[in-house]
Amino acid sequence: QVQLVESGGGLVQAGGSLRLSCAASGSIFSINAMGWYRQAPGKQRELVATITNGGRTNYPDSVKGRFTISRDNAKNTVYLQMNSLKYEDTAVYSCYARASLVTRSYYYDDYWGQGTQVTVSS
Repeated sequence: QVQLVESGGGLVQAGGSLRLSCAASGSIFSINAMGWYRQAPGKQRELVATITNGGRTNYPDSVKGRFTISRDNAKNTVYLQMNSLKYEDTAVYSCYARASLVTRSYYYDDYWGQGTQVTVSS
């Protein structure tokens, strides 16, 4: 299996910055895409950022220009640099990885972390 552990969440004032990290471990053969989603209370989960193993990124308009996703393939780790944070960025942020296992290298599945709380005070 694959375990994802996030870190870096916390409380920050509006306009501030935070950097989230997510490390994948386990019986990993290969990781394709990695990324971040978030979910605020009473709202649906929404995409924050994704990155392929080739480095191609994707952001929704709500975070474009403020958030930057990156990854270290050697460490199976994905990062999310969040700048100019707004109150509406408050949510639980969860990372995911589309990975294959050493026992089934041809089959990719999505694995999720537990989530980390990001709270932006206005």
